[in-house]
Amino acid sequence: MRKLIYCIIMGFNCIFTVMEIRNLYQPFELSFIETNEYEAIEHKNTFFEMVFVLEGKGVQIINNHKLPYGSDKLFLIFPQDTHRFEINTTSKFFFIRFNQSYLKTQTKEWVQKLEFIFHNHNHLPGCILKTITDKPLVRALIEALIREHINEHPQQQEVIKQLINTIITIAARNIVLMPAAAKFASQHVMQLLNYIHQHIYEPRNLKAEVISKHFNVSPTYIGEYFKTQTGQSLQEYIMEYKLKLIETRLRFTDMRISEIVHELGFTDASHLNRSFKKRRGVSPSEYRKSSDLSNYNS
Repeated sequence: MRKLIYCIIMGFNCIFTVMEIRNLYQPFELSFIETNEYEAIEHKNTFFEMVFVLEGKGVQIINNHKLPYGSDKLFLIFPQDTHRFEINTTSKFFFIRFNQSYLKTQTKEWVQKLEFIFHNHNHLPGCILKTITDKPLVRALIEALIREHINEHPQQQEVIKQLINTIITIAARNIVLMPAAAKFASQHVMQLLNYIHQHIYEPRNLKAEVISKHFNVSPTYIGEYFKTQTGQSLQEYIMEYKLKLIETRLRFTDMRISEIVHELGFTDASHLNRSFKKRRGVSPSEYRKSSDLSNYNS
């Protein structure tokens, strides 16, 4: 069987053999692959990738970790993740690839969903769909993407973007159901971390007394327990998580510092700048400039 890729790239069709290409030159790209010998050499992408398996069996390898794949599985692959597939039976893959320019066109609420994926996924192989009913739902959305491209109805690109965003939203809600971090064995710590991640935009709900009331324990106990389990104080963890969100916004959005200040509950821009520079060694504006230069040169 000859190996072919049928691509859908911003409204254009093409057929070609697998090539060692790892950059993405459009805001997003959709591609369908049917093959029994997808010999993808281990590589790193400069873009984000979601892979849905329509048919077939084999092994997915991310960052040297292996796990079998099968039909109706959805995988996430991030920039800098090393990745490849080993094909056991003829397989059909559907790829959704998108880069930073695509992210910058989205709404604040949608970016927040994506941030949850960035900072809570474990970068290991395996399907992220933990809700059984979401597997046929995502499959239906993937099939709708294919049909939408073929039919070429009016507002085609807008419909395609909405379908992509819906799939990403479903991925985000499934990640909520996953362990917050593999290194934390305690279910209580996982619950604490998930609580923090879900309320990171609500400073009032991140106060120790509010968290302790939510979990029905004393503020002193929850602070000591959290540090024993994670090696960080509750407030240190919250600040570090906020800084990771700030990094994501500086890299992938055009948000102003004043907007980030308001959204993440900093006192003012000076407070954010001091906190960021203290822990990252550069100011937010310097970080954004260096990220833009790095992305331009990649």
